[in-house]
Amino acid sequence: MTVKLPQPLADYFAAKNRHDIDAMLIPFAPDATVRDEGETHQGPAAIRNWMEATTRKYRVTVEVADATVNGHVWRVAGIVSGNFPGSPATLHYNFMLAGERITRLEIGA
Repeated sequence: MTVKLPQPLADYFAAKNRHDIDAMLIPFAPDATVRDEGETHQGPAAIRNWMEATTRKYRVTVEVADATVNGHVWRVAGIVSGNFPGSPATLHYNFMLAGERITRLEIGA
């Protein structure tokens, strides 16, 4: 399924699939937070560390399967493949946007 995402999300997933950390960071606001695997990461340095660690560990790619929007909140279902038990798996990426920047990302089942 082809889903039309707003540019910050399209840019994030394209960079994620290339494993390009610098490009993955660009759509995030300076005060953004990420919640993944029970931990919260806030600000560019913490988010970069999270991106580097998870990219190195899992080497995932994401195929966007579906997306819904409610105001500034996007819920994206992605088929995630990588180095983890149960791959591929469907994960949900919940993004909050402010303008053209990601201010919050929560990843879960």
